[in-house]
Amino acid sequence: MCCFDDDGFECCCKFDIVKHPPPPLSPPPHPSESPVMWPPGCTFLSQYTHHHLVAFLLTFFSYVLLHASRKTFSNVKVSISAQWTPSVQNTSSPVFAPEETWQENKLFADSGEATLFLGALDTIFLFSYAVGLYISGVIGDRLNLRYVLSTGLCGSAVVEFLFGTLTEWLHFYNIYFYCCLWVLNGLLQSAVWPCVVAVMGNWFGKSGRGFVFGLWSACASVGNILGAFLASSVLKYGYEYAFLVTSVVQFAGGVVVFFGLLTSPKEVGLCESFAMERDIDSHQPLMSDDEEVDEDVVCDGGYYSIQQQDEEPVSQTQAIGFFQAFCLPGVLPYSLAYACLKLVNYSFFFWLPFYLSNNFGWKEAQADRLSVWYDVGGIIGGTVQGLISDFLGKRAPVLSVSLLLAMGSLVGYSHSPNDQVVNGVLLAATGFLIGGPSNMISSAISADLGRQEALQGSQEALATVTGIVDGTGSIGAAGGQYLVSLIESKLGWMWVFYFFILMTGFSIVFIIPLIFSELRSMCRDRQARTHQL
Repeated sequence: MCCFDDDGFECCCKFDIVKHPPPPLSPPPHPSESPVMWPPGCTFLSQYTHHHLVAFLLTFFSYVLLHASRKTFSNVKVSISAQWTPSVQNTSSPVFAPEETWQENKLFADSGEATLFLGALDTIFLFSYAVGLYISGVIGDRLNLRYVLSTGLCGSAVVEFLFGTLTEWLHFYNIYFYCCLWVLNGLLQSAVWPCVVAVMGNWFGKSGRGFVFGLWSACASVGNILGAFLASSVLKYGYEYAFLVTSVVQFAGGVVVFFGLLTSPKEVGLCESFAMERDIDSHQPLMSDDEEVDEDVVCDGGYYSIQQQDEEPVSQTQAIGFFQAFCLPGVLPYSLAYACLKLVNYSFFFWLPFYLSNNFGWKEAQADRLSVWYDVGGIIGGTVQGLISDFLGKRAPVLSVSLLLAMGSLVGYSHSPNDQVVNGVLLAATGFLIGGPSNMISSAISADLGRQEALQGSQEALATVTGIVDGTGSIGAAGGQYLVSLIESKLGWMWVFYFFILMTGFSIVFIIPLIFSELRSMCRDRQARTHQL
């Protein structure tokens, strides 16, 4: 029943519009009032649906599984080197027939030659991976991202099974066969990263992107930790079982992605501007890169009507060209900086367990477990630095400060004593300062670059831009891996660290124009706020 006040009907009208239930029932607030009741952190989370969570988790664990299998190769290098060298170093050789076994398995005369070939395999993988990134980014913007992603995951798992498990079971050792498999592995794995970043860019807008992508980009480090754990757990049975476990798990992950991943909000009827509408009023970390939203598209509660779907502009589905993407503002400087930074980051990724085992004499399983502290630091670094960059509204100044400190941490780690606790602490600090910026460039900044004003409304550039940035970084990392093995064999590990410090410095040099541009923008914004007050 309606209640009347002195004017006769006003309370009744308010009752009908606001629809408050009787007070004794203690009802939840009206939906229009709920944003006021949320704490600040919860308000940020409340803008996402369970579809966002599923997309986040599936893309996250896709790359976790890929990196876990990739990390396996670096974790078992000592065992592989022993298998490819004379029986005096090869503990798997039968005692009763060492000469026959050596003649069968002979690949290299000593461990030095085996180490150089392992470095060459890393280089081959990264060069093919870099070439594949340029291609797969363009393919990902033109084909269904889910198909490309699942093909890369499943195909790479099969290749790794052939490389590490089947060849050992059959006692088939051939340099050229290993090289061909690793080229194919690099091409297949290159399909994964541009696709997962593009899917994340479709679901999450620029508002809070630094924090969301910083947290999400921990997938590589989590994969490294998982790979180190799996490899060290089964290494006592033989390195072939480390490859077997990770390849089977990765293949299963590819199947789950094929049947479960939604690549865009439109696949469940959500308006695409639902993921982009938060970009308009948020901070702009890259050269005023406002993302364009078609104001003619009207969404009802974030969902399309059938008529509105039919009226969506065709231009939004057009993919940008490769050279157009390369010429976008910020793409080239960040790509060159990432080439230097990824060289350092991937050198730790590929060589850290080998360095710990050979330099300090620790067991391979101990070195594998200790190496995860670098990845722990990278996880925390990417998340914290992404959050800081969201707060400042700028990315480049945060990167520059972290990289300057990273040069000092590299000097400190190069003089680490033969103590696992101290080494682990220094590793975590180095991972925080190097892995953090690396994660930001490859994820949040790539997504920023893939959605900027210069795109003129194109929505299909994320995978292409991500492929360019990561591909250029992989070229730098590819050349670096062979240089690391060469410098170590000729001059020793200390000169390897000098090389890392030099490359970290170059990564700062390449983004200096962006640093000054964003600092000037911050000063102008602060002056504008001061004048308003």
